[in-house]
Amino acid sequence: MERKDVKGTYAAPALEKAFEVIEHLAEYPQGMLLSEMAARLGRTVGELFRIVIVMERLGYLRKSATTDRYTVAYKLLDVAMRATPAQHLVRAATPVMQGLALAAGQSCHLVVANGGHGLVVACEQQPGTRGFSLRVGARIDMIVSCSGQVILAFSGEQRAQQIVAAVEQERAAPVDRRALTDSLAVIRKQGYDSRRSPITYGVTDISFPVHGFDGNVVAALTIPFLELIDGSQKIGLDAARGLLREAVATISDTLGYQAG
Repeated sequence: MERKDVKGTYAAPALEKAFEVIEHLAEYPQGMLLSEMAARLGRTVGELFRIVIVMERLGYLRKSATTDRYTVAYKLLDVAMRATPAQHLVRAATPVMQGLALAAGQSCHLVVANGGHGLVVACEQQPGTRGFSLRVGARIDMIVSCSGQVILAFSGEQRAQQIVAAVEQERAAPVDRRALTDSLAVIRKQGYDSRRSPITYGVTDISFPVHGFDGNVVAALTIPFLELIDGSQKIGLDAARGLLREAVATISDTLGYQAG
């Protein structure tokens, strides 16, 4: 958790422990007992007890009445959404994403850059019984994912370099910048990206950039297009790409973007 780029050294032990708890619980959505958190974090129960109780009282943690396990409460997400530009973005995108999911019969999700990774800030499930989607809060690889490369491709050079540097810091390993540059050039030329999912069979990711009023890319809207074995998906890949293109144009227009 220590920030190497912050000038000076200041100690706030209680605050550091609180964020340790939140970041650790984020990896365990099923929750953890106080004793388990202490053991995993190398702390004593006494060190965490008061902090956890206060965080629960303030609504940032939730304790199960049946298992005594703690989980991160939705208040944290609510505060984060209200304290960042994501709130306005999600408000503008939600009705469009709902219409897109209904028309395409496919799920879609909205990704923003967050340090060295992407973050899903909104997701709309496809209306049928079969589908594939990512949950809100999911972390996205900025280098290998469709969404990540779209954000990088349409970001300014300085912003893109900052993101790549953050990726390298998080990975503690260099990025193949030459290969990345070539890939981003192709994406910029065609205006979007589409590729087989690097994780899931039968899914082709399609992603377009969402632009803000200042012309800068603010997010990527992505359809993880699920191709069914029996071919019973509502529309084909090309048609879904067309609907996605229209959706990002509508969202960008709502945000005040004027195409040059």
